[in-house]
Amino acid sequence: MADERQQIPGTDQVLNAPEIALATARLGRQLVKQAVHAAQDKARAGEISPDEVIDEAATMLPKTASSLHRVLNATGVLLHTNLGRAPLSDAAVQALAEAAGTTDVELDLQTGQRGPRGAAAVQALLNAVPTAEAAHVVNNGAAALALVATVFARGKEIVLARGEMVEIGDHFRIPELLEATGARLREVGTTNRVHRQDYEAVLGPDTGFILKVHPSNFVVQGFTSSVPVVELAHLGVPVVADIGSGLLQPHPVLPDEPDATTALRQGASLVTASGDKLLGGPQAGLLLGKADLVHQLRRHPLARALRVDKLTLAALEATITGPPTPTEQALRQDPKTLLARAERLAQELSGAGIAARAQRTEATVGGGGAPGKVLPSAAVTLPERYARPLRTGRPPVLPRVEQGRCVLDLAALPADSDEVLRRAVLEARKCMS
Repeated sequence: MADERQQIPGTDQVLNAPEIALATARLGRQLVKQAVHAAQDKARAGEISPDEVIDEAATMLPKTASSLHRVLNATGVLLHTNLGRAPLSDAAVQALAEAAGTTDVELDLQTGQRGPRGAAAVQALLNAVPTAEAAHVVNNGAAALALVATVFARGKEIVLARGEMVEIGDHFRIPELLEATGARLREVGTTNRVHRQDYEAVLGPDTGFILKVHPSNFVVQGFTSSVPVVELAHLGVPVVADIGSGLLQPHPVLPDEPDATTALRQGASLVTASGDKLLGGPQAGLLLGKADLVHQLRRHPLARALRVDKLTLAALEATITGPPTPTEQALRQDPKTLLARAERLAQELSGAGIAARAQRTEATVGGGGAPGKVLPSAAVTLPERYARPLRTGRPPVLPRVEQGRCVLDLAALPADSDEVLRRAVLEARKCMS
């Protein structure tokens, strides 16, 4: 009897199949060949028949030519740094697609001459923050702070409260960033308390500016004191407020989180913030404040190295002017609705023979924003063994594991992802059988 493996179609034969040929035009020959070879290997191993190779190769093809995967965020952390923080709105995604071709990013179509780069995104920022005289955009929050330190404090002192000497993710320390620009740090106060006179005592000719850093990833409680921007604004030197998480206006769900409009109204000369956190946009560093200071930042040679591309500008503008972002929608989710979704999912999975339960949970903002803030949420819990096959499935689902259970928190997931989540759990069970 002939070996069935001899009937496995050759690579060229599979590549010439209509559905595979179309994928080659979309993904490129190298990625498609990898899927073809993987399908052929499964046939050689007896996992599929030779007749199934073409269909199997088609199912194994990636959606895009990028190795990045869309991941369902079931961790209960709205802005998960390892997942790229804020998911973009549909409006921002559409703007990205439109901007991917040739655009008028630096062209005045009326005159045909060179125009100001990213003018529309900057204007959107100014419309959203009426207390700002001018704005500039760089490639992330750290870049914004580095540019300010370079322009206004190189060879000078930055006055900073000791309790605001913050370390964020991956061992990144703001004091080290500031010193790398050639500035010197002048620490004032103690770890838990600082007073206005502490600042006044060190100000002098060598002072570049006072820096207020929002401790956006930790909370100090108990015997504490700090000095607000409004009290520092009258000490005769510029005050730079690094608000971190990127709120442009006060937020009703996060009343303790600083925002750009208020910081500038209270007297900050400049505000720095991130675009991919609570603003819900792309990675970007936002600089807002006094026109003369922003102009100096924009004209400094380092600004060229830190500038953003057309895709970021397009997504940022659409984020600010468009509909509520996924982050905003997640912040305003109704806990009762979340619980109803969790109960429905758990019931469907239980009906399929999976030990699923619905339960109330607590979510967090994450991403260096609103530390200590608890958001009522709901989740579907499964046996812990589901965690790994869910992470490695397609699409990957990232749960959290606690008390021996795999927890699928719905806080960061819109309702239209429930069916995708249900199918992912069913596929994970197949992998374990």
